[in-house]
Amino acid sequence: MKLVENAQIVAGFVPLDLQTQRDGDWVSMKDFNHLSVIFFKAAGTDGDDAIVTLQQAQDNAGAGVKALNFTEIWRKQATDVQTVGQFTKTTQAAANTYTNTDAHQQAIWVLEIDADMLDADGGFDHVRLNLNDTGVNAQIGCVLYVLTEPRFAEATPPSAI
Repeated sequence: MKLVENAQIVAGFVPLDLQTQRDGDWVSMKDFNHLSVIFFKAAGTDGDDAIVTLQQAQDNAGAGVKALNFTEIWRKQATDVQTVGQFTKTTQAAANTYTNTDAHQQAIWVLEIDADMLDADGGFDHVRLNLNDTGVNAQIGCVLYVLTEPRFAEATPPSAI
């Protein structure tokens, strides 16, 4: 299986300093049943904790934007994330935000979103991840969206932007 023939990969935002709030680009789930939102960050300074927030909207301009709640997040997190072999699943009460107080560690966080989690009856089919301003010290991070389970069979997956 070739990933690029079975999934669409979109940059939420490229590697940037997280001292400034970062609003991810909107990605469309119209043609996909599943979305993995991947937040990848370098080590930061204690107290400069990342807070991710998921939102849903009716289009790529953010019409009707509202919270997209989730209960699970998968994490690899350590001083050297390359030494972490398996993801750890964290379960929380339904909310559209997640934070972890280990800003001094490197991390990969994955949020798994199924299309039926969105308010489809209200016309919501776009998703984005936002990240807070982490503080006064440099910390590099990025977001990737991986859309899978296309709704229609095609030679290559449709665009999601």
